[in-house]
Amino acid sequence: MRIHQLAKKLNLDSKEIIEKLKGLGVKAKSHMSSLDEDTLEIIKEEFKKNVPRKQKEKQKEKRIKAPLTVKELAAALDIKANELIKKLMTANIFVTVNQLLDKSNLKEIFGHLDYPLKIKVIEQGELLEEEEEKSKLTPRPPVVTLMGHVDHGKTSLLDAIRNAYVVGKEKGGITQHIGAYRVILEKGTIAFLDTPGHQAFTAMRARGANASDIVILVIAANEGIKPQTIEAIDHARAANVPIVVAINKIDLGDSNIEGVKKDLQKLDLTPEEWGGKTIVVGVSAKTKQGIDELLEMLLLEAEMLELKADPSRLARGVVIEGRISAGRGIVATVLVQTGTLKLGDIVVVDCYYGKLRAIIDDQGRGIKEAGPAMPVEILGLSGLPQAGDPFYVVTDEKKAKQICWLKQEKKGKERLTPKPKVSLENFSQQIEQKKLKELKLIVKADVQGSLEALAECFNKLSTPKIKINIIHQTTGGINESDIILAAVSNAVVIGFHIRAGLKAEELARQEGVEIKLYDVIYEAIADVKASLEGLLEPIVKEVVTGKAEVRQLFKVSKVGTIAGCFLHKGKIIRNDLVHLIRNDVVIYEGKIKSLKRFKEDVREVEEGFECGIGLQNYDDLKVGDFIETYEKEEIAQKLE
Repeated sequence: MRIHQLAKKLNLDSKEIIEKLKGLGVKAKSHMSSLDEDTLEIIKEEFKKNVPRKQKEKQKEKRIKAPLTVKELAAALDIKANELIKKLMTANIFVTVNQLLDKSNLKEIFGHLDYPLKIKVIEQGELLEEEEEKSKLTPRPPVVTLMGHVDHGKTSLLDAIRNAYVVGKEKGGITQHIGAYRVILEKGTIAFLDTPGHQAFTAMRARGANASDIVILVIAANEGIKPQTIEAIDHARAANVPIVVAINKIDLGDSNIEGVKKDLQKLDLTPEEWGGKTIVVGVSAKTKQGIDELLEMLLLEAEMLELKADPSRLARGVVIEGRISAGRGIVATVLVQTGTLKLGDIVVVDCYYGKLRAIIDDQGRGIKEAGPAMPVEILGLSGLPQAGDPFYVVTDEKKAKQICWLKQEKKGKERLTPKPKVSLENFSQQIEQKKLKELKLIVKADVQGSLEALAECFNKLSTPKIKINIIHQTTGGINESDIILAAVSNAVVIGFHIRAGLKAEELARQEGVEIKLYDVIYEAIADVKASLEGLLEPIVKEVVTGKAEVRQLFKVSKVGTIAGCFLHKGKIIRNDLVHLIRNDVVIYEGKIKSLKRFKEDVREVEEGFECGIGLQNYDDLKVGDFIETYEKEEIAQKLE
């Protein structure tokens, strides 16, 4: 081999090899000089011991983050883009310089390239990953949502708080209302979300955004607990959000505050003054009575929750609503949850991104930045986001494009993959895969009596291993709110003597929620019971299939001891499970290794015949022993 050929093979310069040869006392005139086999081996060993730093770096594996363009891949490989495209063309892979490559594309490409690489796919979370030091966490204001029955005064109470604590602070009042606003008090700040009831609240959770820290449950003092009040409680509990109760309309003559508190106690919302943990405040949206106390209690609850955020990091948050405005384009109302949102930031929401052209606060003023728990409007997104979509600030437009591309890819796969929602039929399978620990139900019935009877029967079906959890129960037909709650909670909807509306049925199909309708109460109980029974471990019973007496023993070389037996009852099959019984005590459990009639191997022997039996890994048999064959039979357990 010539020196220049060796240099190319070792990825070195010919001069380096010539210098090394001189150090070893070997003369080499030029890079065309030939090397004998012995010298060649010496040189190879020397360069293995002392590889130049540059060469070591080349030998390291590179980590390529995907997705990336062909041009970016070429730069990572230290070659020109047109050279990479030519190499790929020879392997029948045709790409363009700006084509985006994902993990599967890269695997195919590297299968044809002689290059050591580790491929790392950038997921959305990795692109947005950022260190958040605990020392930077500071207290942040609470985010509060009002929920309750229709006409119980949610909007009136919001208006009363807004007029008393927001309008009065600004000359000329609020120029516009953006669906969320802040109340600044001496002891702290509170952010309110003005959402249209519990359905929107749960719809936001359905997209993975639990924006609220506290829920104010508004109940009219003169009407008490109503069906939508109970729904609101169930939705708040499903979201694991603390509830503060505001008993509204206490200024009316027919108000019954104590009656409302009694009803709350029945719903496991015992007021603090009665020894419970629920904060209950009497208010009047009309006279402003009790509003100060309500706001003070919210700040107290927030203090107990120890809400914190890091204002120094890149902003993240959730979209409250999105709309198209004439003259301004796409307008999104967002809530900053952590970090600080700044003018000019590049924001990603779902499959859209854009550079912020404007940030507008709840007073309609243009501002330069917004901190944690601050609701604002933003302008500059390329598309219309939905309520509940998370938003992120990224460092550059390239990263924003990658996130949007990944999101589009994920959505495409999700459209082709059915959603793995729970049903009574697949419940046992999901438990075995440890995806569920309880069966969640939403129970709807035509009358209260049937509803209570169903709920009581379902709760009695709970076992130590699995629990029935009725997250919502009420009378009336199955509506869209029930489906949304079932979707985010992974619950099954049970309907008794009622039906689902057309919109609810369509939404259930879209979300993969199972609706089970019954007209006979025992059929509903039987279905749920059967689903739970599938979780119980079966009872294993041993059934004797044959019994043979050992009458003679034969020692066979390389085989072991063979027992000459007489079959008293049943049938023996080769590979049966056996008990070896001596003096009525089982001394061995195992399998039959061999079964013979005379000298022939047989598959089975019937009752009344003689046979030869060999046991697996056991030779200590004695005349007078009994070989008992058996089968294991599994019997499904039943709930009492």
